[in-house]
Amino acid sequence: MNTIAENGPGNKIYIDDKEIILVGTAHVSKESVDLVESVINEHKPDTVCVELCPSRFQSIKKKDQWLEMNIIKVIKEKKSFLLLSNLMLASFQKRIGDKLGVKPGEEMIKAIEVAEASGAEICLADRDITITLSRTWRSTGFWSKIKLVFQLVLSMGGVEEIDEKAIEEMKQTDMLESILLEVEKSHPVLRKILIDERDRYLAQKIKTAPGRKIVAIVGAGHEPGIRRYMNDDTDIAALETLPPKGRFSGLFKWLIPAVILCLIVFGFFQGGVDAGKDMIIWWVGVNALFAGIGAIAAFAHPLTILSAVCAAPLTSLNPMIAAGWVSGLVEAVTRKPKVRDLQALPEDIMSVRGFWRNKATRILLVVVFTNLGSGIGTFVALPLMMKALGG
Repeated sequence: MNTIAENGPGNKIYIDDKEIILVGTAHVSKESVDLVESVINEHKPDTVCVELCPSRFQSIKKKDQWLEMNIIKVIKEKKSFLLLSNLMLASFQKRIGDKLGVKPGEEMIKAIEVAEASGAEICLADRDITITLSRTWRSTGFWSKIKLVFQLVLSMGGVEEIDEKAIEEMKQTDMLESILLEVEKSHPVLRKILIDERDRYLAQKIKTAPGRKIVAIVGAGHEPGIRRYMNDDTDIAALETLPPKGRFSGLFKWLIPAVILCLIVFGFFQGGVDAGKDMIIWWVGVNALFAGIGAIAAFAHPLTILSAVCAAPLTSLNPMIAAGWVSGLVEAVTRKPKVRDLQALPEDIMSVRGFWRNKATRILLVVVFTNLGSGIGTFVALPLMMKALGG
C-alpha cells in the first residue's frame, strides 16, 4: 500500500522502497515554473519524471523538426488528422503562453534543465500524443468526428479573454480535455482515453522509474487519478496499442457501398431507366458537391477542388480509398510546400489565417475537409436517391 503525505510542496507518496514527490502544474504558468525548480532543488531526486512523451520531448530539444516533415508520407500513412490535431493543440497552448510571456510546457523544460544540472535521470512518463489521438479517433463515430474537428478549429480562437488567473484555474483540467469538453459531453468514452488511460499510464511509469527518490512533474488535473491508480499494476503495452476495429465498423464500411449499388440496380429494375439515372445523378452530384465544398473551405487549388469533385462519388464506394487522400496528394503536387513553409510553421500555426496560408497545413486541411464533405454527401445522397426511386 502507498502512503500519501501533504507536508511541503508536492504530494509525497511512499510505495515499496520509493519516495515519490508529485508536483501538479499548469502547462502555461510562471508560478508552476518556479515551483518545479524549487521542488527539484530541495529534494535532490534520483529521477525526475515529466509529463512528456518522446515526440513532445524531441520537439523541445529539436526546434527545426518541421524541416524533416514529409507531407506526402503523412497523407499516405493516413495521419493527416493526427498531425493537424497536434498542430492545433500546439497553437492553442502557444498562444496562451505568448499572452502570458511563458513558453508552452516551460515547467517541463525547466524540470529537464534542473534535472540534468543535478545529475538526476529523466523519465518521459506520458503516452505518445499520436497514440492518444489515434485511440480517440478510433473510438468516435462519424458525427462525433465532425464535432471533434470543429471543436479543434474553435480552440484556435477565444484566447484573448484568458488571463493568468484563468490559467491557474486550468490546472484542474487537462489541455486536451479543456478543448474537447463539448465533444466529451456527448461522447463520454473520450474521458476514458484522454484522462483515465493517461492517469494509469503516468502512475505506472512514475512508480517504475529508476531510483528511490522520484520527483514527478504532471498537470494538476492528473494528480487525483495518478494517486488512485498508484497501487494498480497497469499493462503499459496494452495502452500503447490501437484497439482493433470492431466487426460492425469494418462491416459498416463495406455495407454502405453495397447498399448504394444495390439501390441503384434496384432503381433500374423497379422504377425504370429514368429512375435509375436519377439515382446515379443524385449520388454523383451530392457527393461531388459536398466534397468540393470541403476542398473550397480549405482554399484548395482549382485542380485540387476538381479532383475532390471527381474522386468523391467513386471513393465513397471504395472503403480502401478516401476522397481526401486523392485531393490532398493533388494539392501537395500543385502547391508543393517549400522549405520556407516548413520554417514558418511555428509562427503560422499561431493564427487561423496562418493555418490556411501555410502550404503544409493547407494540405492537411484539404485532406480532412474533403473527407468530411464526402462523408456528409453520402448521408445526404441516400434519402434523395430513395425519393428518386419513389418518384
